[in-house]
Amino acid sequence: MPAVAGLFYPSSPGELRSIVLELLSSVPEYPRRDYVAAIVPHAGYVYSGSVAAHAYRALSTVQPEGVVVVGPNHTGLGAAVSVWPDGEWVTPLGPVEIDAALAEEVIERSAFAVADYEAHIREHSIEVQLPFLQCIYGDFDFVPIVMGYQEYDAAKDIASSIPAGNLFIASSDFSHYVPAEVGRELDMKAIEYILNLDAKGFYSFVVNNGVSICGAGPIMAAIEFARLLGAEAELLAFGNSGDTTGDYSSVVDYAAIVFYR
Repeated sequence: MPAVAGLFYPSSPGELRSIVLELLSSVPEYPRRDYVAAIVPHAGYVYSGSVAAHAYRALSTVQPEGVVVVGPNHTGLGAAVSVWPDGEWVTPLGPVEIDAALAEEVIERSAFAVADYEAHIREHSIEVQLPFLQCIYGDFDFVPIVMGYQEYDAAKDIASSIPAGNLFIASSDFSHYVPAEVGRELDMKAIEYILNLDAKGFYSFVVNNGVSICGAGPIMAAIEFARLLGAEAELLAFGNSGDTTGDYSSVVDYAAIVFYR
């Protein structure tokens, strides 16, 4: 059952679908490209939905073989790198099947990933992506991966464990609870490393400057996945929670970034 329906997004199916479709229709159309990965935020839709919609509007132009969603572990539960291996997830819009064969392949190819349910039970970073994916793809299968251990070696490992042809979605917010101008300066510098497909440089910058990006591991994995495929990156949107609340003294930043060939 969903952990954050009614909290991060509406629990009513009609209201949820209406809000997601409204968000998608409120952003520009993007060119049809071979999109292979994206970085999207995972706050409540009222805060970050309008930023996430940019990435999902672009992704709506492709039909991937499969979808892998990688998020950070906010709860501390479960294994270091946790793959939900089978069954289905459920949102108010209906069930989403786990691609059990792809999950097994990722686990077999990875030195870090293990089958684990506990890390996912109360985690929101992957769940909040599903209604967007349901609205753009309808019936699809996916593999959820939660990273508690977010070092570069694990990120590179996960990237190389996912076969080409699958869409890689990294779920992450950017700076947390800083003045808007401080967060923007830090995050735009971090994003430059992302756009240059420099995962190690990105991580060094984040660590050395104390940048409070919660999903550095998923972001690095997306960079490495895209780099392996010869992709390039583009920033589609950037915003913060102050755009909703009007309070820019302490904000959380959000970015929508796509990788394409």
